[in-house]
Amino acid sequence: MSDPEIRDDRAAGRLEAVSGGEVVGRIEYFVLESPRRALVPVHTVVEPAHEGKGIAGSLARELFALAGREHSAVASLCPYVTKWIERHPDEASSADQDLLAAAKDWLRAHPGRF
Repeated sequence: MSDPEIRDDRAAGRLEAVSGGEVVGRIEYFVLESPRRALVPVHTVVEPAHEGKGIAGSLARELFALAGREHSAVASLCPYVTKWIERHPDEASSADQDLLAAAKDWLRAHPGRF
């Protein structure tokens, strides 16, 4: 399998991995504006037939690249992305506690979003 195309569907809040015209994985996220701009991943999903192929890692890597291009932080509420950050300290860093608290507050204020 060739590497999937990664595309940002900002309106839907999804970073998608597409292979053969089909979405094979995604990171669901939202954009936090205050106390500073951050991309906040909440959930990572890879379709069962495509697990173990590095798709989730490719999505996490692109999320951080996207954040860098937008001069945004990443405040991870997603367990997979949080573990990915721990395994790749040269490519990603954890957000400060104030930013994570603001992201959790936003998520609690929007209970039907995810």
